[in-house]
Amino acid sequence: MISLNTTTPSLAFGVRNDGGLLMRQLVLCADDFAVHEAASRGIADLARQGRLSATSVMVLSERWPRDAALLRPLRGRIDVGLHLDWTSEFARRAGHGMSVGAAMLRASLGGFDRGAARTVVDRQLDAFEAQWGFPPDHVDGHQHVQQFAGIRDALVAAVCQRYGARAPYLRVSRPVPGQADLKSRVISAMGAQALQSRARQAHIGCAPHLGGVYDFDADYPSRMDRWLAQAPSGTLIMCHPADAAASGDVIGTARAREYAHLRSDAFAQQLSAHQIELVRGGALYTGSRT
Repeated sequence: MISLNTTTPSLAFGVRNDGGLLMRQLVLCADDFAVHEAASRGIADLARQGRLSATSVMVLSERWPRDAALLRPLRGRIDVGLHLDWTSEFARRAGHGMSVGAAMLRASLGGFDRGAARTVVDRQLDAFEAQWGFPPDHVDGHQHVQQFAGIRDALVAAVCQRYGARAPYLRVSRPVPGQADLKSRVISAMGAQALQSRARQAHIGCAPHLGGVYDFDADYPSRMDRWLAQAPSGTLIMCHPADAAASGDVIGTARAREYAHLRSDAFAQQLSAHQIELVRGGALYTGSRT
C-alpha cells in the first residue's frame, strides 16, 4: 500500500522523506464517484490501497445515498468533495441540466444567473452534507462548470457564507506548464483565472494546476508517466476510474483502463521513479484536516 501524507508540506518545493529525498507532493482525485456502481466500487478500492488521495461526488445521482457507505471508512484518509453538476443526465432530471456545449455558450454570453446558480449550488451542497455528515473537503465541477461565469460567483459566495474560515478548497482548471494542449487551453479559458481571483479575494484555497486532461485514449499509462514527470508540487491530477466498463457509459472503457493502471505495480513504480507522494489537498491548500 502507498501511504498518504496528511501533514502540511511546502507547496513550491515538496518535502524530504525519511531517506532525505525531496518528494513532490500531488493530489490524485478520482472524479465521478456515484456516477454508477462500477465507478464507486473502483474508486473506493483504489482509495483503500492508497492509490488516490481525493474523490469528487456526483450527489444528484440516485446512487449517492447508498454508495456513501463505501467512503465512510476512508474519512480522514482521503479528501471527499462535491463534483458540482450542471451537465449530466442527473442534472437534467433535477431540472437545471443542459449539454456541456449549451453551458459553455451560456457562460460565454453573459453567464448564468447568479441567484439561480446559487440555488443549485446550495441544493448540491445540502445533498452532499445530508449523506456525508460533514462539509466537503473540496469543490470542483463535472466538465469544469465550477469556473463558468455566474456559477463561479455563486460557488464562492455559497462556501463563504456556509463555511467561513473552514471553506473547502476549489479546483482551478489551469494546465500544468508544458501540458497545455488545445483541450486544456479551452477548459482553462472558461474561467480558471477568474475563479482563482475570486477565491483569493475570499481567502479560499485553490489547487493551482490541473493535470489529467486527455481524450480518454488507450495511452493512459504513458500519459500518467508524463503528468507525474512534469507536475510541480501541489498539482492536482484528476482521473476517472471504474472497476468495469459500465453499459451506456461513453468513457466506460477508458475508466476501466485507468483503474487497471492505478492499481498496478507499474503505477507504484511511476510514483517511486518520479519521487511523488500522494497527499490530501486539504493539507496542501488549506492546512491538514481530520
